[in-house]
Amino acid sequence: MNGFDLVARCLQAEGVTWMACFPANPLIEAAAKIGIRPIVFRQERGGINAIDGFSRQTSGKQIGVFASQSGPGVENSFGGIAQAWGDSVPILFLPGGSGTGSYDIAPNFSATRNYANVTKLALSIDQVHRTTREMRRAFHAARQGRPGPVLVEMHGDVLRHEVPENTPPYKASSAMKYAPSRSDIKDAVAHLLAADAPVIWAGQGVLYAEATDQLKELAELTQTPVITTMQAKSAFPDDHPLALGSANRTAPKSVFKWLGIADTVFAVGSGLTRTTFGIDIPPGKFMIQANVAAEDINKDYDIDIGLVGDAKLTLELMLDEVKAALGENGRETNSSLVETIAQTRKEWLDEWAPLLNSNEVPVNPYRVIQEINRSIDHSNSVVTHDAGNPRDQIMPFYKASIPHGYIGWGKTTHLGYGIPLVMGAKMANPDRFCMNFMGDLAFGHTGMEIETAVRAQIPITTVVINNLTMGGYDKSMPVAMEKYGAGNQTGDYAGVAQALGAKGIHVTTADQIAPAIKDAQRANQEGETVVIEVRTRQDTRFSVYPDLLAPPAKG
Repeated sequence: MNGFDLVARCLQAEGVTWMACFPANPLIEAAAKIGIRPIVFRQERGGINAIDGFSRQTSGKQIGVFASQSGPGVENSFGGIAQAWGDSVPILFLPGGSGTGSYDIAPNFSATRNYANVTKLALSIDQVHRTTREMRRAFHAARQGRPGPVLVEMHGDVLRHEVPENTPPYKASSAMKYAPSRSDIKDAVAHLLAADAPVIWAGQGVLYAEATDQLKELAELTQTPVITTMQAKSAFPDDHPLALGSANRTAPKSVFKWLGIADTVFAVGSGLTRTTFGIDIPPGKFMIQANVAAEDINKDYDIDIGLVGDAKLTLELMLDEVKAALGENGRETNSSLVETIAQTRKEWLDEWAPLLNSNEVPVNPYRVIQEINRSIDHSNSVVTHDAGNPRDQIMPFYKASIPHGYIGWGKTTHLGYGIPLVMGAKMANPDRFCMNFMGDLAFGHTGMEIETAVRAQIPITTVVINNLTMGGYDKSMPVAMEKYGAGNQTGDYAGVAQALGAKGIHVTTADQIAPAIKDAQRANQEGETVVIEVRTRQDTRFSVYPDLLAPPAKG
């Protein structure tokens, strides 16, 4: 057994059953020999995005793995790893190395040096007897605290050697969980219960901790409305009476309204990162932040009470304290609050009804979102957006009802991420209907991965809204667009899908959308990958209400 064989056995011990890859890497053969399925993607970023989606959907219980070749393979992988780093996704990257005799000599590419700033840990196996130790360090780092990508560089001149008999056996890692102190919990609960207008800001740590039930119970016992971050959309059901919606830079009107009037914000499972693709919490709030990573507290906001620990353990402790203060049943339903939330939502949807129900030709993109909401079983689906206008359009309106029923992403926004991401989600949830919603420009980045989905028998559905242009760029570069057509593009994307072995469906009118989605669901159940191309118009109206963020005038 050589070092590559041993790496494969380490993966097997950690429960890895498949591995995304792009050849050549000797680990591919070593893994295949012991029953770990290698899936070769069309390019490195696609494979990394797929394991990213897989890790998200398993709440990090199973870590997605990607192997690339040395040199160009590791160079091409940077964008995918940077995306996972930005969204704190636990994945393992296993690139080939240039060899211990030359990896530090220019212009050879050192994976450990160049990836140090976008991974939690970047290791290099430079002696074969250290293989099990380095692999265990990698899996441990990916899982502990705030999750994230880890790199283990594999030098061929090391791992082709036979493994010494005295090499330590591999022991699978496990996540260690910790909770805040009781005194800090008491202080946090006291302030939350004393607040006149509190709001809960739930981050994706709630999803990784599998703490949706605890979050719902806390919200109901204290009668506190809930906002989820973009990454946490689906951590709290959108149809709950206390749900305000998810906070991308676009959001339901209720998100803006309650952030404006809130006097206390309790953030749980969130790093509270300020990002272009989010909404800043207005100043003047009493801030309570519960997060698994201590370094995220007081990072972007001044925090009044910090709680360091796992989101589920933190919420369980808070529930005990709330029940001690209010009784087992907590507060009575705040009918006025619930009615105000419902009325605000109704006003918002009425405002957007002309677009959501539009019969325009070309089709309005908001009508596409409306038909998706009407046509799928939310309790048995996984939906994700892509970067750009599709994200800003679908995020406020899609109704996520179960944990991981939606994948929100985007502190860094790579076009085309949605196709391989939802492929990974399908690998984790083979019985769910898995769909990504993207623009035509995004399809150009990863559309060839449709062939990977066909070849690997990963039946997903991709909805491409094709408006023949880069949405909104006619405002930021009007001369370039008008004079030279910069940013405009054409293409038959459903036709491309057919040429790649998938089912392609063309939609040109609003009444064709729902039948197309139903057709796609049937095809997916029969093992077919589907691309639905909807000819749409450009629409750059977004659900944003910045005026509501200003605190109400006193007196």
